[in-house]
Amino acid sequence: MFKQSFINKILQNTRKPEGFWGRIILRGMNKGHAPLAKWGMSYLKWSPEWSLLDVGCGGGANLAEMSIRCPEGSVYGIDISEESVKFARKKNRDLLGKRCFIEQGSVEKLPYENEMFNVVTAFETIYFWNDLLQSFTEIARVLKKGGIFLICCEMSDPSNTIWTSRIDGMTIHPVRELRSLLSRSGFTDISVYKRRKEDLCIIAQK
Repeated sequence: MFKQSFINKILQNTRKPEGFWGRIILRGMNKGHAPLAKWGMSYLKWSPEWSLLDVGCGGGANLAEMSIRCPEGSVYGIDISEESVKFARKKNRDLLGKRCFIEQGSVEKLPYENEMFNVVTAFETIYFWNDLLQSFTEIARVLKKGGIFLICCEMSDPSNTIWTSRIDGMTIHPVRELRSLLSRSGFTDISVYKRRKEDLCIIAQK
């Protein structure tokens, strides 16, 4: 029982990394989520000058990858976790303050101007957003007209409670709910892609 409780305590760092175990989790996320992120990114036709925002940027690996794909553009990252922000800044230190900008904050109140980004991404993070409608509406606000919102998750079946039963505040949302909320938030062209058992990629255009 003690061992399970200890592991569950560590797993809370997948939602909001903190301290030593948070850094361990972030390091693992950077490596472990790379194949999923690469798959999701494959559905975009990249432009070198894009301005992008990664919400829930975690350890910053996706920011590093996107900065390579958009060598003439800029990448922004935001995360509610102070530990994640520090980790992501270290990961992207060579471009920090030049083409890469990372700060702490919430998706429900993004600290960016209207129509600022060509693309907003959310990898393995919407499980932990308290208000999806408000979050999606904020993302629509900061996207340029015709901009793209990319959602990528490795879990998309709400009946799968392996992780939701162990990680506080984690919710797996069905595709039909995500489609509906995206439409209500101002997105019109919504495409859904799946692979394997639960991997999910949603491309929504403003």
